[in-house]
Amino acid sequence: MGHISLYDAKTHLSGLVERAAAGEEFVIAKNGVPMAKLVPLPKVTAPRTPAHALGITCIAPDFDDPDPQIEALFAGGEPDGAVER
Repeated sequence: MGHISLYDAKTHLSGLVERAAAGEEFVIAKNGVPMAKLVPLPKVTAPRTPAHALGITCIAPDFDDPDPQIEALFAGGEPDGAVER
């Protein structure tokens, strides 16, 4: 594991990231005091599968269609069926 100064890490970040991705680890120090560690991320072997945590199994085809009532509010008007106060 190599030690590198914060200045050198900022100057050579792109190269250090490439080397870390290849398996090297680096400790980044500020004024000689270790502050952070640059390590490779584990390789992703399988695509992520959705957890269905909310129980949503279907999204309606008009899910993201504009809402005329909200558009009327943005346009400065009153939405249909609104009651004035």
